[in-house]
Amino acid sequence: MSTNGDSIYERNTIEFVTVALEYCSFVEAVKEYSLFEFVDKATKILPLLYLKASMLTEHPSDHEDDDLEFVITEDMYESVCASIADLLGTHDSYLETFHPDMQYSDTPVVAFISENLADIYQDTGNFLTLFRDGYEEVMREAIHLCRNNFQTYWGQRLLNALKALHAVRYNEDDCIETQKIE
Repeated sequence: MSTNGDSIYERNTIEFVTVALEYCSFVEAVKEYSLFEFVDKATKILPLLYLKASMLTEHPSDHEDDDLEFVITEDMYESVCASIADLLGTHDSYLETFHPDMQYSDTPVVAFISENLADIYQDTGNFLTLFRDGYEEVMREAIHLCRNNFQTYWGQRLLNALKALHAVRYNEDDCIETQKIE
């Protein structure tokens, strides 16, 4: 077993960093993909991101989140969200079954794949920036925060988006595969 200082460089952490970087690069470049290419790649990278995030080692928190400098701005978030929404078009919305308000609602709650993916982007992008900082204390805090946010927030959003993307990718009635050449 590695020491607390070495654990930030353990295999699971490095693999998560690699997949998180791939994910962030992917959603930042959404305009380069056709609908089919985007959905196809998203349905492959999201399960990997979920797996790698779930394997992050717990790091005790020594600081308040207020001490950390986050770089993913609201404008960056909105840009990624809008680009994904534009590409997905009518495929962006889906009925949410895990929304906290669902138990009080007489009507279905609508959610958006683009918002879910932008939420994941915001957290993983901030994690990567903090991790690249190179200071072990900040790196440990970044792992702690990202792991906690995964468990309490964006892990469920990832699964919800993946479920919706799976339906888009493999829906026989509205086959997006024929749109990949357009």
